[in-house]
Amino acid sequence: MAEQNQSNPEIGKNVVAGGIKVNYHDYGEGEPVVFIHGSGPGVTAWSNWRLVLPRLAPHRRAIAPDIVGFGYTERPEGFEFNMDTWGKHLIDFFDALDLEKVDLVGNSFGGALALWIAIHHPARVRKLILMGAVGTEFKITKGLDNVWGYQPSIEAMRSAINSFVYDKTIATEDLVKMRYEASIRPGYQETFSKMFPAPRQKGVDMMASKYADIAAIQHDTLIIHGREDEIIPTETSTTLFQLIPNAQLHMFGKCGHWTQIEQNARFVAVVEAFLSGAF
Repeated sequence: MAEQNQSNPEIGKNVVAGGIKVNYHDYGEGEPVVFIHGSGPGVTAWSNWRLVLPRLAPHRRAIAPDIVGFGYTERPEGFEFNMDTWGKHLIDFFDALDLEKVDLVGNSFGGALALWIAIHHPARVRKLILMGAVGTEFKITKGLDNVWGYQPSIEAMRSAINSFVYDKTIATEDLVKMRYEASIRPGYQETFSKMFPAPRQKGVDMMASKYADIAAIQHDTLIIHGREDEIIPTETSTTLFQLIPNAQLHMFGKCGHWTQIEQNARFVAVVEAFLSGAF
């Protein structure tokens, strides 16, 4: 089991990668799987993957870093937030942990980053899992525009979390409070607003990989999406499914953007079956 800060479970281990101190969580042993979180306000690796990491730990090593600009990883002055710099730093993180090749799971923004790694560093990836992924061309949704345009308040965080889920009972007051408090940590909102300035369609376009590059991906790829996703349209996943030669598509009904939370047991079962070669 990973070492964890008892007063704040979002703080795990740390390692210096590319000169930047990275906060990450590390569960289990065996073949490494790296989980890349999304880009919502107050997001951390732990908040995205807390229900997944311990369930995979009996079978493999599950690792989840806070990407630069998010969570408890250092946010150095002058870091340019784009796919090249995020991608290079994720490779630095792999190197810092001596991870030669990993299974890679990307959620939303993390899906765009996982695609970037598979395209630019294919030898570092064994299998690829894309969940509600950005990374293709699409017109920004109202939900994503609101999430990236978040201005801190309890009401705004409640609205954001409600847009992430089909089952609104998941948006508990404790969860809203936790994510809100994370979003007002010193310096966090200033960084968050720099990453996704208006007009926010530019953020979608910046994260999109060239279709020819996506079509050249040869990795076994599992694409997952919630049918009722209000943040990232399902067309992104059907486009990826059409482009990637060795792809499978799994869509959950009665499910929004947080597949790994709303359909946790089924999500873990599908991911484990795919990684183990059961399908």
